[in-house]
Amino acid sequence: MLVFVTSHKGGTGRSVTAANMAYRSALAGRPTCYLDYDFGSPTAGITFHVPQATNGVEGAGPNGGGLHRYLRGEIPSPEQLDVWATSEQVSLRQRPTRSGSLVLLPGQRNGSEFGFTNDIGRRCAELFLRLEEEFDLTLVDLSAGRSYASQIALAATATPTLRKVTVRWLVFHRWTPQHVTAAADLAFEAGGILAMGKEYGHEPDRLRESLRFVRTAVIDSRGPEVGHLDLAQQAFLRKCDADLSELARKKGTGRTTLLGTVPLDPMLQWREQLISDHDVQTKIANARTVDAFVDLTDKIFDETAWETV
Repeated sequence: MLVFVTSHKGGTGRSVTAANMAYRSALAGRPTCYLDYDFGSPTAGITFHVPQATNGVEGAGPNGGGLHRYLRGEIPSPEQLDVWATSEQVSLRQRPTRSGSLVLLPGQRNGSEFGFTNDIGRRCAELFLRLEEEFDLTLVDLSAGRSYASQIALAATATPTLRKVTVRWLVFHRWTPQHVTAAADLAFEAGGILAMGKEYGHEPDRLRESLRFVRTAVIDSRGPEVGHLDLAQQAFLRKCDADLSELARKKGTGRTTLLGTVPLDPMLQWREQLISDHDVQTKIANARTVDAFVDLTDKIFDETAWETV
């Protein structure tokens, strides 16, 4: 299965959530791969605590390098890093029993966005097909907005060789009017995912059915975390939440297209990293956040979560 994660704007928590979903998928026993397709800022190595890929990999010569060099045809295949073996995060140093492989395909250090060509689209499709053979889940973290990364992904998945592969699209956004509107724009408006996909031969209805939204850094307006606020502030938050729900419904990002919600977690506000069960046990991170990651990961594979209403 190929899952593409994107957002209209930066700062949504897209990358750290996707990385934690990959981690939870591997913990559940699934061979899992994470591709850093954020070409302008390939920093997935930071989240996975893989020091040699902090800002992408250096890569030189005929065989070394990240996704940038591979897609441009400079190397036959991109570097694949075993996260269990290379991460410096304490909780990842010992691979748990019965866990699946967890592999990172990093970008190129000092890499940047680059334009689309048919050759790049072909190489991308070949890579996705190889990874589909090896992994149960391949998560592809795309650059934000109407990016070349999204264009490459849509072109590649429209090829005949990938037509039968299950593909999902997740659009991440924070729970604010600006982010809700921007997410809907990226998905549904001119030059967005559906429109660009149609240009490359995707069936619009099928592509739309494969697309869901994820809300991040959400505060429960009726939860215990707002109990210390003044009554006026609590009432204001509840009103904002109701207004946002109505806006999301009108924009097509409401409950029927929502895959899940990630709560605001103080830990992730300060450090973008994988949250382990040990972090929860020591009360560094919140159990609700891990529950949200697990729920999102499970729903990726749950066909009922992708049925149209």
